[in-house]
Amino acid sequence: MTWRQAFGFIVAFASAAVADGARAEALAGCEPTDKACLMKAMKAHPAKTRAFWQAALAKPVAERLGPAPEGLTEFLRLDNLVNGFPEKPRPSRLAPDFLADVRGAIADLPPAVRRAFGASFAGVWFVDDLGGTGFTDMFLDGKGRPEGGFIVLDAAVLGKFKANAWATWKENTPFKPAPGWSLEAKIEPPASDDRRGAIRYILLHELGHVLSINRDVHPSWNLAPKEVPAGARFPFFELSWTIDRKEGKYASRFDATFPKRAFVVYYLGAKLEAADMAPAYAALAKTDFPTLYAATSPGDDFAESFVSYVHTVLMKRPWEVVIRKDGKVVATHRPCWGEARCAAKERILASLLGQ
Repeated sequence: MTWRQAFGFIVAFASAAVADGARAEALAGCEPTDKACLMKAMKAHPAKTRAFWQAALAKPVAERLGPAPEGLTEFLRLDNLVNGFPEKPRPSRLAPDFLADVRGAIADLPPAVRRAFGASFAGVWFVDDLGGTGFTDMFLDGKGRPEGGFIVLDAAVLGKFKANAWATWKENTPFKPAPGWSLEAKIEPPASDDRRGAIRYILLHELGHVLSINRDVHPSWNLAPKEVPAGARFPFFELSWTIDRKEGKYASRFDATFPKRAFVVYYLGAKLEAADMAPAYAALAKTDFPTLYAATSPGDDFAESFVSYVHTVLMKRPWEVVIRKDGKVVATHRPCWGEARCAAKERILASLLGQ
């Protein structure tokens, strides 16, 4: 499994993708419709090894970026074929102003964040036609053990958004639009409401996934819930989640008081009504999830908690969701850091970052 974020647009898993794949060229010796061969090729691909990333890992963190190398784009094409995405990723041609925004976003990161990724972060690489905006996967050491991660972003999609417009779009995706209802998100003040701010926030979310590799914050994303060892301990995960081994799924500890959590779906089709906005955020405020997206899965709980903590606590930047009905504010939601309900998660994040 990989982490793929559909920031910027909704990806359709259409049967047309399979038909498209049938006409595509063979990759890694596999026919485009041979899923077993494609999966085997992905697992054995050089991009999954430390050796592939050795040159990048030797550079300072701020220099581990650029157009995706050809070997990585081949790996991404394999992943797209396996998962039914019709897109065919190709290396981006990065405009100087875009590259300046990326470098600026990385330079903005607190020193504690940059230190945390020195040995495990193989860089952020850019393609066009990814089939989403963000993609994160792990690479393995010589013995096949997870060692670190790499991030891929779609430069063409990122170029379209300023920070608050992107955040507002994202936070609306779980809810069906309806007359009179609106939800506005703010993650930057007016002076820094720009593309750089959007890139920084998206990058921090993906870095949260990288940070989780080889740290016992939640079960590995390479394991199905029923495959997680019975005696394994995950201090961050255990604050909010349990493993339902009978059903083979993760369950939130807050489902009794937040029953609609199971219907919170980002990017891939809203399941909640617009009238559910205020009740959903009221229920969220009684949990230890800092954002609504954090309530969707253990992996995104950690990644969202990480970006929220770094963005608001370490970087002192705003984060706010305002819900209106007929122009009148009916609910406002802010992160939970500093509140008793999120104190345990805050201690774990502070410890991971050496605070």
